[in-house]
Amino acid sequence: MDLTQGTPQEKRARAKKMMLWFAIGSLIMSFAALISAFIVSSKQRKDKDWLSNYELPDAFLISVVIILVSSVTFILAKRTLKRNNRQMTTVWLLSTLVLGTVFIFTQFEGFRQIIEAGYNFTGPTSNITMSYIYLIAALHIGHVLVGLICIIVVIYNHFKQKYSANNMLGFELAANFWHFVDILWISLFLFLYFFK
Repeated sequence: MDLTQGTPQEKRARAKKMMLWFAIGSLIMSFAALISAFIVSSKQRKDKDWLSNYELPDAFLISVVIILVSSVTFILAKRTLKRNNRQMTTVWLLSTLVLGTVFIFTQFEGFRQIIEAGYNFTGPTSNITMSYIYLIAALHIGHVLVGLICIIVVIYNHFKQKYSANNMLGFELAANFWHFVDILWISLFLFLYFFK
């Protein structure tokens, strides 16, 4: 398919979708670099600075469930918008926003549980394993915050009636980014849970 064909609106839509996929690709590479550093560090450090028997906080597992449900609510919001059910679209969008916010609170609860276990990000009570876990989770929280800002913009535009079954570009871009952030956290959690 020739990317130069189509109306100006179709070209803009393709360009925006392409930019999102480039951004997602760069985020994947960033987190892949962090995971690679984690693996290399685990192989090189077999001393007291590396924990091979750590346990992730229970709050992190709860956050996996919350973020999965938030993806479902975003999917439901999209379906109801396609059916022009504006009221239910609003309900599902607000549910996604609330779940995303609760996700961040559960992440901070996870940090609190790590500190209660005796590990800080830096200082004499830190170690390299937990510092990596703090860093990976904190960077992901940053991306969730970006996703929440996107959802707020979508909610605002929804109230302004800018979306319809035939005009969903901004809605779809935000949904794709949110689903990516969800899949990313599930992948990170599974990696940290099983790779020890």
